[in-house]
Amino acid sequence: MKITEIEAFPLNLPMKQNFTISGGSVGDQQKGAPHVYIKITTDDRSQGWGEARPSNRWSYETIESVVSTINHYFKPILLGQNAEDIKNVHKLMNSEIKNGLTIGQPIAKAGIDTALHDLIGKHQKKTISELWFSKPKRSIGLSYLISTRNIQEAVQKANYAFENGYQGIDLKIGFSAGEDLGMVEAVKEAAPDLFFRVDANQGYTLSEAVKVSKGLEKLGVDVFEQPLKANDLLGHAELRRKTYVPIALDESIWTAGDLIQAIRLEACDTAVIKITKMGGLSGAKLCGEIAREANLDLLGGGLTESTLGLTASAHLFNYLGIDRPVDLNGPMFLEDDPVGEGPTIDEGNVLLNNNLHGIGCSIDTQKINRFRVEL
Repeated sequence: MKITEIEAFPLNLPMKQNFTISGGSVGDQQKGAPHVYIKITTDDRSQGWGEARPSNRWSYETIESVVSTINHYFKPILLGQNAEDIKNVHKLMNSEIKNGLTIGQPIAKAGIDTALHDLIGKHQKKTISELWFSKPKRSIGLSYLISTRNIQEAVQKANYAFENGYQGIDLKIGFSAGEDLGMVEAVKEAAPDLFFRVDANQGYTLSEAVKVSKGLEKLGVDVFEQPLKANDLLGHAELRRKTYVPIALDESIWTAGDLIQAIRLEACDTAVIKITKMGGLSGAKLCGEIAREANLDLLGGGLTESTLGLTASAHLFNYLGIDRPVDLNGPMFLEDDPVGEGPTIDEGNVLLNNNLHGIGCSIDTQKINRFRVEL
C-alpha cells in the first residue's frame, strides 16, 4: 500500500468543564480545546485516522505547529511511501524534524503513527491488539481526574468518582505546597479506597516536593507524579531517596532514550505511558516494554484526547498489562467529538468494540466539518 494522501483537520472540540494544571489552562468551556485529526489514504483506497492533541500549557506544540508540520514537512516526504513500513515512516519523519533534547514534534508524529496503525489494522481486518499478536481485551478501567483549586468542589468530584464506579482518582496539584496538602487530605477522606494518584505537572521546587511528599506519606497516596521540572532527573532521584511515596515521571519521559536515562539515574519508580507525547503507538509501546523489563511500574495517561485517541490508548494499555486505573480523561472534559461508532464509555469503564478493526472507531465527517477551524 502506497500513501497517496495525508490530510490534517484542525478542530476545536467543545468542553463541558474547565481543565487546569499547574502550567495553566488546558481547555475551558468558553474556548474549547484544540485537537487535530489526521486521515491517511493509500492507493488501494484504504484509510486510517489518527489524532494529535497539542496543548501549549503542557508542551511546546500547538494546533498551528502540528498542522504546519504535517502539511509542509511530513506530507511531502511520506507520499508514495509504503504505509505498512511504520519504522521507515518514523525514520523519514525524524530526518525531516530533528530531535532537540528529546523527540522533535512528537505530537504531530503521533497523529501520523496512529493513523497508520488504524489503516493497517483495517486493511488486515485486525484490531491493534491482534496486530501485536495479542488477544484483544474487552474493557479498561478509568481513574477520575480532578482539576480544581476549590476543596468543596474537589470533594464533590471525589464522591462522584466513588459512587459511579471509577477505580481511581488523579488529583492535579503543584499550585501551592501548603494548600495542595489540604486538598489531598480532603479528597482522600472522601474516597479512601480508590487508587490515588497526585500529579504536580512540574509545579514544585525540590524543597517543596520533599515537604509535600512527607504529607503524602501520612495520607497514604499511591503515587506522586512529576513533582519537578522535566529535565531534573537528578532532583527526582534525590527526592526518591527522601520519600517512600513512589515517584512517577511523565513530562520527563518522551522517548525510549529518555526512559533509559531515568532508569540509569534511578529517577523514578513508575513511568507514565502516553501515546501523544511518545510519537504514537510505536514509541509508547517500546517505552512500556522497556519499563516492564526494568521492573518499573506503569501508569497510563492521556491529554484529554477524544474517543479516537482514548481507544488507541486503551488497546495499548491492555497490551502492556497496566492494571491500575488509567487517566484517559477525555470523556470527563469533552462535550462531543467526531467519532461515530466506537467504544461504550460507561463512567469508570470503557467497553471496547473489538468487532471494529484498526483502532476501533468510525469517524463522522459531518462532525469533522462542524468542529473544523481555520488557522
